[in-house]
Amino acid sequence: MEEHESFFADPRSWVAIAFVIFFVLFGKKIWGFIAAMLDKRAETIKAEIAEASRLRTEAEAMLADANKRREAAVAEAAALIEGAKREATRLAALAVTEAEHAAQRREKMAMDRISAAEKAAVDEVRKTAADISAQAARSIITETMSTDGKSAIIDTAIAQLPSALRAA
Repeated sequence: MEEHESFFADPRSWVAIAFVIFFVLFGKKIWGFIAAMLDKRAETIKAEIAEASRLRTEAEAMLADANKRREAAVAEAAALIEGAKREATRLAALAVTEAEHAAQRREKMAMDRISAAEKAAVDEVRKTAADISAQAARSIITETMSTDGKSAIIDTAIAQLPSALRAA
């Protein structure tokens, strides 16, 4: 048969007793240390959560501000583009008007030059016709008229000279 050993003879019993005594003596201190460590860790986590929440709030505010600034910049860019389009349209109309005025001035200058050239040509034709008429008259007078007739024509021309000069 088996013999039962006593409770105190078994080494496992002594280990159990030592374990219980250890926890009775040091359990409160160990529990306090572990609780303090866990409480400190919980406070650290709470602080990190609070910091993360604060940072998130700041980031959301910064995002909202950036969106407002972006929208303002887009609106300003659209206004600048619209202003540039209006200015380009105005400048194009001004350029067309100036080009039309320049063309009209050039046309007037060309017409003035043509008129001057026509006048010069008419004057040249008149001068040439007068010269030809004078030569023809001279030839006819010299060939067909007598000396007395020539003298009469000269006297008549001299008499009409003052009235011809006044008319001119």
